[in-house]
Amino acid sequence: MLDWNDYRKQLAAGVKEIGQLSPDTIKGYMALSAAGQKTDLLGAKVRELIALAVAVTLRCDGCITVHTEAAIKRGATREEIAEALGVAMTVNAGAALVYSARVMDAFNEYPSAASPREPDSPANLRR
Repeated sequence: MLDWNDYRKQLAAGVKEIGQLSPDTIKGYMALSAAGQKTDLLGAKVRELIALAVAVTLRCDGCITVHTEAAIKRGATREEIAEALGVAMTVNAGAALVYSARVMDAFNEYPSAASPREPDSPANLRR
Protein backbone atom coordinates (compact mmCIF):
# COMPACT_ATOMS: atom_id res chain seq x y z
CA MET A 1 0.00 0.00 0.00
CA LEU A 2 0.99 3.61 -0.33
CA ASP A 3 2.14 6.11 2.25
CA TRP A 4 -0.91 8.24 1.49
CA ASN A 5 0.32 11.35 3.31
CA ASP A 6 3.61 11.31 1.41
CA TYR A 7 1.80 10.55 -1.83
CA ARG A 8 -0.55 13.52 -1.29
CA LYS A 9 2.52 15.80 -0.91
CA GLN A 10 4.11 14.35 -4.06
CA LEU A 11 0.87 14.83 -5.95
CA ALA A 12 0.59 18.45 -4.80
CA ALA A 13 4.13 19.10 -6.06
CA GLY A 14 3.28 17.53 -9.42
CA VAL A 15 0.09 19.56 -9.77
CA LYS A 16 2.02 22.72 -8.82
CA GLU A 17 4.50 22.00 -11.61
CA ILE A 18 1.68 21.52 -14.12
CA GLY A 19 0.17 24.78 -12.86
CA GLN A 20 3.42 26.60 -13.54
CA LEU A 21 3.72 25.12 -17.02
CA SER A 22 0.03 25.37 -17.95
CA PRO A 23 -1.79 27.72 -15.57
CA ASP A 24 -4.95 27.90 -17.69
CA THR A 25 -5.36 24.13 -17.42
CA ILE A 26 -5.37 24.31 -13.62
CA LYS A 27 -7.65 27.38 -13.68
CA GLY A 28 -10.10 25.44 -15.86
CA TYR A 29 -9.97 22.46 -13.52
CA MET A 30 -10.59 24.71 -10.51
CA ALA A 31 -13.50 26.41 -12.29
CA LEU A 32 -15.06 23.03 -13.03
CA SER A 33 -14.64 21.99 -9.42
CA ALA A 34 -16.15 25.23 -8.14
CA ALA A 35 -19.12 24.96 -10.51
CA GLY A 36 -20.11 21.63 -8.96
CA GLN A 37 -20.23 23.20 -5.52
CA LYS A 38 -22.17 26.34 -6.41
CA THR A 39 -25.68 25.22 -5.48
CA ASP A 40 -24.50 23.12 -2.51
CA LEU A 41 -27.67 21.03 -2.62
CA LEU A 42 -25.81 17.87 -1.59
CA GLY A 43 -23.45 19.43 0.91
CA ALA A 44 -19.68 19.13 1.01
CA LYS A 45 -19.57 15.80 2.88
CA VAL A 46 -21.92 14.02 0.47
CA ARG A 47 -20.00 15.40 -2.52
CA GLU A 48 -16.78 14.01 -1.03
CA LEU A 49 -18.40 10.62 -0.43
CA ILE A 50 -19.53 10.58 -4.06
CA ALA A 51 -16.02 11.62 -5.13
CA LEU A 52 -14.55 8.68 -3.19
CA ALA A 53 -16.93 6.22 -4.84
CA VAL A 54 -16.05 7.63 -8.25
CA ALA A 55 -12.33 7.56 -7.38
CA VAL A 56 -12.58 3.85 -6.64
CA THR A 57 -14.49 3.23 -9.84
CA LEU A 58 -11.87 5.13 -11.85
CA ARG A 59 -8.98 3.59 -9.87
CA CYS A 60 -7.48 7.04 -9.25
CA ASP A 61 -5.02 6.99 -6.35
CA GLY A 62 -4.64 10.77 -6.50
CA CYS A 63 -8.39 11.18 -6.21
CA ILE A 64 -8.47 8.71 -3.32
CA THR A 65 -5.89 10.56 -1.26
CA VAL A 66 -7.29 14.03 -1.92
CA HIS A 67 -10.94 13.12 -1.38
CA THR A 68 -10.29 10.93 1.66
CA GLU A 69 -8.65 13.89 3.38
CA ALA A 70 -11.47 16.21 2.24
CA ALA A 71 -14.17 13.77 3.39
CA ILE A 72 -12.58 13.48 6.84
CA LYS A 73 -12.30 17.27 7.11
CA ARG A 74 -15.99 17.55 6.24
CA GLY A 75 -16.99 15.10 8.97
CA ALA A 76 -17.35 11.81 7.09
CA THR A 77 -17.08 8.81 9.37
CA ARG A 78 -15.33 5.54 8.59
CA GLU A 79 -18.79 3.93 8.35
CA GLU A 80 -20.10 6.54 5.88
CA ILE A 81 -17.01 6.11 3.73
CA ALA A 82 -17.44 2.33 3.82
CA GLU A 83 -21.07 2.72 2.70
CA ALA A 84 -20.04 4.97 -0.19
CA LEU A 85 -17.40 2.41 -1.18
CA GLY A 86 -20.07 -0.28 -1.07
CA VAL A 87 -22.04 1.72 -3.63
CA ALA A 88 -18.92 1.87 -5.83
CA MET A 89 -18.51 -1.89 -5.56
CA THR A 90 -22.11 -2.58 -6.56
CA VAL A 91 -21.93 -0.17 -9.49
CA ASN A 92 -18.73 -1.83 -10.69
CA ALA A 93 -20.30 -5.26 -10.31
CA GLY A 94 -23.41 -4.01 -12.11
CA ALA A 95 -21.28 -2.59 -14.91
CA ALA A 96 -19.50 -5.93 -15.24
CA LEU A 97 -22.90 -7.64 -15.44
CA VAL A 98 -24.13 -5.22 -18.13
CA TYR A 99 -20.95 -5.63 -20.15
CA SER A 100 -21.16 -9.40 -19.73
CA ALA A 101 -24.56 -9.22 -21.40
CA ARG A 102 -22.92 -7.21 -24.21
CA VAL A 103 -20.33 -9.97 -24.66
CA MET A 104 -23.11 -12.52 -25.01
CA ASP A 105 -24.87 -10.24 -27.52
CA ALA A 106 -21.64 -9.92 -29.53
CA PHE A 107 -21.18 -13.67 -29.38
CA ASN A 108 -24.74 -14.26 -30.58
CA GLU A 109 -24.19 -11.96 -33.57
CA TYR A 110 -20.90 -13.56 -34.59
CA PRO A 111 -21.58 -15.55 -37.79
CA SER A 112 -20.22 -18.91 -36.64
CA ALA A 113 -22.01 -18.69 -33.28
CA ALA A 114 -25.27 -19.65 -34.99
CA SER A 115 -24.00 -23.11 -35.92
CA PRO A 116 -23.81 -25.60 -33.08
CA ARG A 117 -20.36 -27.02 -32.50
CA GLU A 118 -18.54 -29.14 -30.03
CA PRO A 119 -16.89 -27.23 -27.21
CA ASP A 120 -13.13 -27.08 -27.42
CA SER A 121 -11.72 -30.05 -25.65
CA PRO A 122 -8.06 -31.07 -25.46
CA ALA A 123 -8.80 -33.72 -28.10
CA ASN A 124 -10.44 -31.19 -30.46
CA LEU A 125 -7.62 -28.68 -30.02
CA ARG A 126 -5.01 -31.23 -31.20
CA ARG A 127 -6.66 -31.68 -34.61
